[in-house]
Amino acid sequence: MRVGIILPGFSSDEQDWAIPVQLNLVSEMASHDDVRVLALRYPHRRDQYKVYGATVYSLGVGQVRGLGRLKLWWDALFILRRLHREKPFDVLHAMWADETGLIAAWAGRWLGIPVVVSIAGGELVGFDDLDYGLQRGAFSRWIVGQALGGADCVVVACSYARQLISSAGYRISPDKIQTITLGVDTNIFCLPTSNHPPTETQLIHAASLVGIKDQTTLLRALPHLDANITLDIIGTGPEEQPLKKLSDELGIRQRVRFLGAIGHLDLPVYYQQAALNVLCSRHEGLGMVTLEAAACGIPTVGSAVGLLPDHSELGISVPVGDEVVLANAINRLIRDRERRLALGQTARKLVDQRFTIAETVRQFRTLYAKLVAKR
Repeated sequence: MRVGIILPGFSSDEQDWAIPVQLNLVSEMASHDDVRVLALRYPHRRDQYKVYGATVYSLGVGQVRGLGRLKLWWDALFILRRLHREKPFDVLHAMWADETGLIAAWAGRWLGIPVVVSIAGGELVGFDDLDYGLQRGAFSRWIVGQALGGADCVVVACSYARQLISSAGYRISPDKIQTITLGVDTNIFCLPTSNHPPTETQLIHAASLVGIKDQTTLLRALPHLDANITLDIIGTGPEEQPLKKLSDELGIRQRVRFLGAIGHLDLPVYYQQAALNVLCSRHEGLGMVTLEAAACGIPTVGSAVGLLPDHSELGISVPVGDEVVLANAINRLIRDRERRLALGQTARKLVDQRFTIAETVRQFRTLYAKLVAKR
């Protein structure tokens, strides 16, 4: 199978974890198929290079807008045509239903190639108070419509994302939508190998410190938690200083550690040492940290967005933005050690059965074969 993957950005080399799940996906897929990646904006250089057997074509335009953005689309279309003439693609797969999906849809129509578009982020939502999501403007909504409407198959990670398609006003036939969840690399995220038990009262939260992740609700939940419960926050972002100020105002600063950026390969240790993973986002297309924690045997308490509401084996979902309900759910699991450990075991088992990166690639390859057979 000859697969073309279109991304906004991709790893500049095998040590660059720019978008970890995409590096894992391409690496696994390239072990089976001929994979060519078109990276639109990152790395910041125009280049052709190899990553784990896949050939990457980077356009390196960075954050161009306006006419520069239209030129980027035109450039990408002609590169795809050239690559198709050199070695015909069997399928094009765009990650994100934004400009990557639009380019894939247009190229597929032009060149007669089946197209898959994956919903991957904020394409179907719009939060004006957070300046987040592509549903806030007519042009960005049109881009999403071009991506979804031109796809032979639209891939979502969970029921929540599937529901957002119709609630955002896009009329996509249900039989054109398929649920395939990006899985986790269980060679990296795994159960602890030492006999050192996890901390019984330690929470972990790993995310960019931005409004959509709603760490404010997480910090406001902390005063409602048992006094011995502490929190590690991994990540950086524009909300870091406001969050530190809020923790001071709430009188919880001594219970919260802001750890900053942690390398992707170092994250498993932090999950393994925690009692619970907490995710309180206002929106998630998937919530990859839920699966990372689960692979390490740690359940999640999180808001009812993304994958978590579909699978009670992964943890407990609570209403968005309700710090009291969030705190109550955390307290119950921290106090009930037997239930918490059992939930961690079921979470890990579910990952092994359904959410490894190898299983994701198997499902994508099956989908690609069906689309090719229809042509």
